[in-house]
Amino acid sequence: MSADPLGESALQSFIKDESQLDEILTRPRPVLLDFIGRVASPLVILGAGGKMGPSLAVLAKRAAVSVGCDLEVVAVSRFSNRSTQAWLESQHIRTINANLLIKEELSKLPDSANLLYLVGMKFGTVQNPYLTWAVNSLVPAHVMERYPAAKVSALSTGNVYPAVSVHSGGAREDHPLTPLGEYANSAVARERIFEFFARKQHTPLALLRLNYAVELRYGVLSDIARKVDREEAIDLANGCFNCIWQGDANEMILRSLDIATNPPQPWNLTGPILRVRDIAARFGQLLGKTPRFSGQESDTALVSNAEKLCARLGSPATPLEVVMQWTAAWIRQKGRSLNKPTHFEVRDGQY
Repeated sequence: MSADPLGESALQSFIKDESQLDEILTRPRPVLLDFIGRVASPLVILGAGGKMGPSLAVLAKRAAVSVGCDLEVVAVSRFSNRSTQAWLESQHIRTINANLLIKEELSKLPDSANLLYLVGMKFGTVQNPYLTWAVNSLVPAHVMERYPAAKVSALSTGNVYPAVSVHSGGAREDHPLTPLGEYANSAVARERIFEFFARKQHTPLALLRLNYAVELRYGVLSDIARKVDREEAIDLANGCFNCIWQGDANEMILRSLDIATNPPQPWNLTGPILRVRDIAARFGQLLGKTPRFSGQESDTALVSNAEKLCARLGSPATPLEVVMQWTAAWIRQKGRSLNKPTHFEVRDGQY
């Protein structure tokens, strides 16, 4: 098993199918192999049935197997998609069905010294704001009460920041949390609930503010590339964004257990700031299409600065150009889309 995510097959300009895509997303690098032996069993991943959780769980398991570590990985979710649960089990991941809004359901979960938290609700907030607030604020309280002694890495979002100047280098972790919209404010609540319990219980905690993980079936790069391919107008109002290859994000989420502290700290998890216009132009070259645009770039955008985390864990390993070539080839060969647009164009916080 190769430990290099940019090995011979990954450096090709295309990924032929979902099996190869999943293999690349879950291929551990040496830095993860060096880390994984320090993770006590079981590693519990809450919210593991979403877009990132399955590949995160398998990445952890592959790393442990590679170094001969007997690490049990436990994936917890409601698993509305049975095929996701079946795939995880085929990869030797233990799965548990649980609705974490029901506090009593946490009692059936195993004790753990290491916990990854991926639970969250964003899309559908406009229709069901009460559910968004419940998921994003009640569940963290339930979880922290259940695991007071665990080391916790909890996924948050760059949406906790307001839009900042596109020339600022992006919001840093000490920027005031004054975002627009109920989703973003419920995400601030999630962080504050985590912090309250962490300080009260002396629980080591890392809060990871993620901006746009991407792979070939979803993400802002896929959104832009598909618009270019369909010759649809691309809204420039939100003219800049950050993103990070999902495999790199998952690796850094795992390794962030090493930087969980008390009092807890927030960490921006993302890649460099990119211009929508530039990304669309490059996809135009790769797809043989001329991008169409609408609107004008604003002087502000929802962008973050990840220098603090990169100084501790290293920069994301997968080059943007490689991901863009993979994405363009995926679209040319009619690769599957999850049909879950990111709505990166949204500027009013309404999701």
